[in-house]
Amino acid sequence: MTGAAVAPGATTASQRLVVVHPDAEVLAQAAAARLLTRILDVQSVRRPVHVVLTGGTVGIRTLAAAAASPLVAAVDWSGVHLWWGDERFVPTGHADRNETQAREALLDALVAEHGLPEANVHPMAGPDRAGSPEESATAYAAELAALADPAGGAPQVPAFDVLLLGMGPDGHVASLFPGHAALAADGATVGVHGSPKPPPERVSLTFDAIRSAREVWVVAAGAEKAERAAAALASQPVEEVPAAGVHGTERTLWLLDTAAADAP
Repeated sequence: MTGAAVAPGATTASQRLVVVHPDAEVLAQAAAARLLTRILDVQSVRRPVHVVLTGGTVGIRTLAAAAASPLVAAVDWSGVHLWWGDERFVPTGHADRNETQAREALLDALVAEHGLPEANVHPMAGPDRAGSPEESATAYAAELAALADPAGGAPQVPAFDVLLLGMGPDGHVASLFPGHAALAADGATVGVHGSPKPPPERVSLTFDAIRSAREVWVVAAGAEKAERAAAALASQPVEEVPAAGVHGTERTLWLLDTAAADAP
């Protein structure tokens, strides 16, 4: 895959676009600019804006690039709500939490310097606030429902304007792993046990919640992702390649570096 192309079989109702960048650093910089521009564009027509964040190396690098962009000051952050697609079930402040890494890369600065209300940051609870991944998932589903799109269907979630996802070398997205029971979960959220990637306990949005987003962006870099990226774009079975099962209601973007796009 080279350049940018609409994938075969894409429809105008839900367009799929593959964009390839030279390397992981350019990918993160471009994704950050794209994200900030998307928020600004949405704010010109409706409020609030709901964005779902992801972790991982490229995901956090994207947030750090956003923090350094001059566009960050143009956004009215008081009208933005930030959510997560998944979280490791470890305590608040733990270095492995997506929330902790996102705060260090971007969110702390948004709260301190750019008017993001702390109440608009919606982390998933860890074991210091919830007794189990299921309890955390249930609490997060309630928080999502409290700000749900009144025009939406099931599950009850906000109208996500952008939902960012990383992809693992095994093709997993959020904490939905190949062959795992969580793939079949209904509702908005699911507690995950026995994750093949440490830690074993996690909390994740479900496919139903992910697919409710207006735009879903899969951001992936590295040669170890190439085989599964190609399989997902070829619509291989979701049970084998969970990334094949994600899409937005309006648009799905696959943002890759050259290495991830270079399938053998």
